[in-house]
Amino acid sequence: MNYFAIGLAGAAGALLRYATGLAGSAAGFPAGTFIANMTGCFLLSFLTAAVFKMDNFPKKMAAPIGTGLIGSYTTFSTFSVEAVKLLDKGDVQMALLYIGGSAILGLLFSITGMIAGSAFLERVVRE
Repeated sequence: MNYFAIGLAGAAGALLRYATGLAGSAAGFPAGTFIANMTGCFLLSFLTAAVFKMDNFPKKMAAPIGTGLIGSYTTFSTFSVEAVKLLDKGDVQMALLYIGGSAILGLLFSITGMIAGSAFLERVVRE
């Protein structure tokens, strides 16, 4: 049953990823993938630090949400292919901005998600 739930959530994440990808690129920058990956970093970190730890959260839903939904919403492979395409085009500056920005901002979004999630969990526990 858990495999089915992960697959169903994965299908939803894939559709969300597709919709986000329709944002396309802005001035050669792969904005759709960047937005999906940054929001995914924040969301997974927030959920991991807060929601998945809550006593009333059904633990069997963590894998469908984390692996299925968010895992299929974010995309390292598309990020990698887009970075290579930028390099192939000779747009080294944009490629470095994309690679560096994704790595650094991805970590910052994850840290922010963890901090926000921990604060949220603490607030919920106190109430």
